[in-house]
Amino acid sequence: MKKFLNLGLQPLANSYIKKKNLKNKEKKFKLEVGFNNKNYLVSIINTIPKEKMFNDEYPYKSSESKTMKLSFKNLTNKIKKNFKPKFIIEIGSNDGIFLKNFSKDSIVGVEPCENLAKLTKKKKYKTFSEYWNLELAKKITVKNKADLIYSANTLSHIKNLDEIFKAINYGLSKNGILILEDPSLLQCIKNVAYDQFYCEHIYVFSTIALNQVLKKFNLEIFDIENTKTHGGSNRYYIKKNINKIYKIKRSVQKELDKEIKFGLHKFTTYKKFGSRVKKSRKQLLKIFLKLRNKNRKIIGYGATAKSCTVLNYCKIGTNLIDYFYDTTSYKIGRYLPGSKILIKKYLKLDKKKVDVVFLGAWNFKKEIFHKEKKFIKEGGKFITHIPYPRII
Repeated sequence: MKKFLNLGLQPLANSYIKKKNLKNKEKKFKLEVGFNNKNYLVSIINTIPKEKMFNDEYPYKSSESKTMKLSFKNLTNKIKKNFKPKFIIEIGSNDGIFLKNFSKDSIVGVEPCENLAKLTKKKKYKTFSEYWNLELAKKITVKNKADLIYSANTLSHIKNLDEIFKAINYGLSKNGILILEDPSLLQCIKNVAYDQFYCEHIYVFSTIALNQVLKKFNLEIFDIENTKTHGGSNRYYIKKNINKIYKIKRSVQKELDKEIKFGLHKFTTYKKFGSRVKKSRKQLLKIFLKLRNKNRKIIGYGATAKSCTVLNYCKIGTNLIDYFYDTTSYKIGRYLPGSKILIKKYLKLDKKKVDVVFLGAWNFKKEIFHKEKKFIKEGGKFITHIPYPRII
């Protein structure tokens, strides 16, 4: 593993602080990112035990975003039309945003965060509040193997990929398919989106690397869709290589060609990325300081795990941002890890009270700009660091 990026000491990105604990010393971890030139995987070097990150206080709920709701709904319609699965397993079912599009007897959820698993259990969806592994795959598929296994933004959180794909291979029927959705490494590098790296995001996958991993388990990608979620993601359609029903589509080679052309198989590409990240930090700080010197009122929008990486790496705290707005019930009234900026309940932006807004949730820019049309019309501005720091 060759290191190409050092994002400094970072707290656990989802460990939002209660007011009573503000003075307590936070645990911080070295956030360094490396490239494996044997299998082309890009991953964080110092991983955190999963139990510290995924517990009964996990704050992210997919269904609190209109963008994600629509994405899951559209995918569901596609699955029903193209694959007609009778039995589905979802790995990382969160608060049931995908599950609820199917009948209760045709789908099973796997969600290790107890607080989220409770929400789907309440709705009578069978949910295992456990970590996905071979033992659990055997337990779930005692009667039937799965026609379809789905996982969105979850496998990148799991360190032991061998265990994961061994369990998927076991749980999948001969002609079953696996659909994986995760942030695209190509888009991450192109956009200098270094905030895709935080304690939970152990990996950011390229098609080149995923291909290498899948080969070991006789699995292969037969189709790829580029989606706009999470700042640019890939949706991979995967089958067992004994499955002759689905032919490998041109989209797979097309994506591989794009990645090779960009140089995702070369360490030099990542070294350049590391230099661009350092430059981005300087530019972003310069913007904040300039605005503060002009006494502009700056707040944050979207107290995300991504924004946690940016704030801590760039040393941006309460001296530069007054507070953050967020819609996630769990976060409101708490403080962002590391920077200790207060998170307030979302209110429509008002130009009389706020001058400039830092886009913590830049990946939901379209949804946010639509919501804040009045603020923009009145001359309200946003700061973004993607693909380079600027005021928009």
